[in-house]
Amino acid sequence: MSDINFKDFLPELVGIRHRLHQMPEIGLSEVKTSAFIAEQLEKWGFEVTRGLATTGIVATLRAGSSNRAIGFRADFDALPMHEETNLPYASQHPGAMHACGHDGHTSMLLGAAWALSQDKSFSGTVHFIFQPAEENYGGGKLMIEDGLFERFPCDQVFALHNWPGLPTGSFATRAGPVAASIDVVTITVKGKGGHGAQPELTVDPVVVGSSIVMALQTLVSRNISPHQPSVVTVGSFQSGSASNIIPDSAVLEVSMRAMMPQVREEIRARVEQIATFQAKSYDADIAFKWDVGYPATINDADAVSAAVSTITTHFGEEAFAEMDVPLMGSEDFSFLLEKVPGAYVLIGNGDSAGLHTTKYDFNDAILERGSMYFYHLAKDHL
Repeated sequence: MSDINFKDFLPELVGIRHRLHQMPEIGLSEVKTSAFIAEQLEKWGFEVTRGLATTGIVATLRAGSSNRAIGFRADFDALPMHEETNLPYASQHPGAMHACGHDGHTSMLLGAAWALSQDKSFSGTVHFIFQPAEENYGGGKLMIEDGLFERFPCDQVFALHNWPGLPTGSFATRAGPVAASIDVVTITVKGKGGHGAQPELTVDPVVVGSSIVMALQTLVSRNISPHQPSVVTVGSFQSGSASNIIPDSAVLEVSMRAMMPQVREEIRARVEQIATFQAKSYDADIAFKWDVGYPATINDADAVSAAVSTITTHFGEEAFAEMDVPLMGSEDFSFLLEKVPGAYVLIGNGDSAGLHTTKYDFNDAILERGSMYFYHLAKDHL
């Protein structure tokens, strides 16, 4: 167990989590959330830097004389969803909800910050990184561009993410790829509209778009090795207004996922190539708009070993299970791992509703263990 009495603090931490749950805010507009987090940290005596990537925060704690430094990251943005949990601490912001547990991630890191502020029996520096906009704008990338690691250098960096279906309080991770990259492109097909009775006078963007959709289905099956997990999805196809009108344009929304950087680049290039030549074969024009993409989340082997050692030493061998395969979802902690070696670890949320659903709620039963994971990791590392 820890060297501090965390159980006396736990009711306060649960209250913090519930307050965060009530004030969900979408990425880069988390003004109330950011201020609330900073106020908690300043109350506990932390050196707090605000305003990275607009609403991001870094709190720093130093002890001893070592030059070693470790970073812990938690995300705190919410999703544009209407909550349907009927909880007494449900969202007070209509149309926004903590449906991915970022309120819990932030609370666990705040719990670790409190614990380490009470027990400075380590030598080195801990940077507590509270990050906005994980769900939409790549807040991790924006914090890096604001000088995160130049201003707060870290030898290693770690993050926790709750996972429904994983036993309550258990941990899972793996070395190497642990989550997929994600890229999104909007493809606009520009044809020539006309009357449905005179198709020969038109360039039908519905036909062109349909051809693109079908051709993209061959990308993974015929261009990518079956040993490399990847997914291409056309999630939206919008065109036309009536059965007897051939429209001028069609718009496709396409997402791409991969585990390896070179596969990611190949898929991006082939999507453009396939769509371009399909359009040309029908004499249509085409335009691409790429949204913010997240790289694959790739864990450092040494950092994973450090995390697993802390988990098994302090919580028992049974508390850890190695992931058999990586997640096909994506995570912008990947940007931090591109700059600094580290590890992304899952903590079980138990038998809860799934992430990104209107019935989801973070499990308060794992607040103590998640906080103690960061606490012990800092002490073991430093």
